[in-house]
Amino acid sequence: MTTQTGIARLIVSPQRFLNRWLGKYDFSFVFWIGFIVILLVLIGLPSYWLVLRSFMQVNEGGFTLSNYIEVLTNPRFREAALNSLMLATGTGVLSVLIGVPLAWATTRTNMPLRGLMRVLLLGAFSVPTFLGGIAWILLAAPTSGWLNRVFIELTGIEKGPLDVYTMLGAIFVVGIYSFQYVFLMVSSALEFVSSELEDAATVLGAGTFATTFRITLPLVLPAIISGFILSFLEAIALFGSPTLILIPARINIVTTEIWQQFQYPSNVELASAFSICLVVITAALLLLQRRLLARKGYTTLTGKAGRKRLINLGYWKWAFLAFCLLVATLSLFLPVYVLLRTALSKSWGRPLDASNLTLAWFEDVLFKQPFTSGAIQNTLIYAAGAATFAMLVGIVIAYIVNRKLVRFYRVLGFLPMLPLAIPGIVIAVGIFSAYSRPPLVLYGSAAILIIAFTTRFLPIAFSNAGNIFTSINPELELAARNLGATQATTVHKITVPLVQRGLISGWLLVFILSVRELSCAILLYTNNTQVISTALFQLVTEGSYERVAALGIVMLAIIFTTIGITYKFLGRDFMLEKG
Repeated sequence: MTTQTGIARLIVSPQRFLNRWLGKYDFSFVFWIGFIVILLVLIGLPSYWLVLRSFMQVNEGGFTLSNYIEVLTNPRFREAALNSLMLATGTGVLSVLIGVPLAWATTRTNMPLRGLMRVLLLGAFSVPTFLGGIAWILLAAPTSGWLNRVFIELTGIEKGPLDVYTMLGAIFVVGIYSFQYVFLMVSSALEFVSSELEDAATVLGAGTFATTFRITLPLVLPAIISGFILSFLEAIALFGSPTLILIPARINIVTTEIWQQFQYPSNVELASAFSICLVVITAALLLLQRRLLARKGYTTLTGKAGRKRLINLGYWKWAFLAFCLLVATLSLFLPVYVLLRTALSKSWGRPLDASNLTLAWFEDVLFKQPFTSGAIQNTLIYAAGAATFAMLVGIVIAYIVNRKLVRFYRVLGFLPMLPLAIPGIVIAVGIFSAYSRPPLVLYGSAAILIIAFTTRFLPIAFSNAGNIFTSINPELELAARNLGATQATTVHKITVPLVQRGLISGWLLVFILSVRELSCAILLYTNNTQVISTALFQLVTEGSYERVAALGIVMLAIIFTTIGITYKFLGRDFMLEKG
């Protein structure tokens, strides 16, 4: 009878049993070590195999430098590297030209609708770059683009002026989805700049724009350069939209060369050498960006509590508002409109009238086509799995580092941030090399994509958790320990309830990023593990633009719904804080 009662209590109250177990046994050290081992496997194993394969002979396995010699001396690869540098530099310059005026207008001036414009500009950041590239192919393809067809109908000229299949077209498309890096960094820097020096310049006779160019912008120059570097890195590591736009123009870049090395017959060794060279470039630029941010010249002016005064632009405020609306139209309204228009058309080349309206393409991708419906299901499962795995590892490692629970906590804090310096397609090369051979043969399974997404966005989860733990006074945990609670009980009873809200927001952010990820998935998916991003890429290559548009709208619905839920429960500043 006693045994039955004990079992009944365990079934009825598992939480009570867990609490007693945690209070009786302190297994925290084993727990910490276990997650440190997981971190080392996640980061170390792909890195090891990436470097090793880059020095291996193709199909032979012996040591060689020929892969690096081929990368550095082959004219085709040199041309791809120069094209990547051209794309990245152009994107960085365009991002500065767009992002700096927008940041200044929405932060320091009396421009109308500043809050709404900020939301719209950041909303464009939620649109995956490759989906924006698809939209601009529908808008500005030389013969079939919607904008070109409208121009021809209005003017009677035989050929439209726009051609997205050029290097300038690629720079434009990538730039309108990368300027947010500059926008966010400069906006943040301008918040710290007091108006006192600007007021002094105005008193001495300087005009508004002279003061801005000679006083304000030099103070935030480190942030401008830093934003340029981030936009540069985004462009040089990007795969989706540059590939869709530049391959028809027969312009190769580094990421497309890495992808092509995985086509039959594959050459993983050469792809690995190419990847290492790309990592060296990105790591060097990130180091430069970190040093520039460490200077933080814009924090020297604080005045009286950092007093700020909105600048009266007069009639110019309408010009800046028009510029903001133009950027929002190019990056958000027009792409979403053309995707929705195409998805609702029986044939996207015909005018959108009652005879051409249909919902058949949504029915097709959601229910009729196993290829696309399976991709949607896989995306939700893999993104949820990656968000959970990344947050678990990020939370535990951030807690160990923040509370200095091991001697090597500084090194441990560096490891989760390593993927930040590694482009997604390079992470995919490393993960393929690590998990396509015994003893861990995961290629072709859902696990390899979940691991890839986890590794890719582990820096987001780790930094999110680290910021939360930094804001919690460790004396609360110390008080619990002094009252006899074990480390495990302290974390379970004290820490987790305090950080729960912030950790949910981190989970949702990783989920959103995983839903839209293409660079990692493109080398790791199979027919049974398609996700929305790879399905879109495949459908574009097949020319099925109606299905592409419908599936793209489904992806945007998932992303915007998740963001809406996050805003509802966690506040409107969610994306600003986590960005």
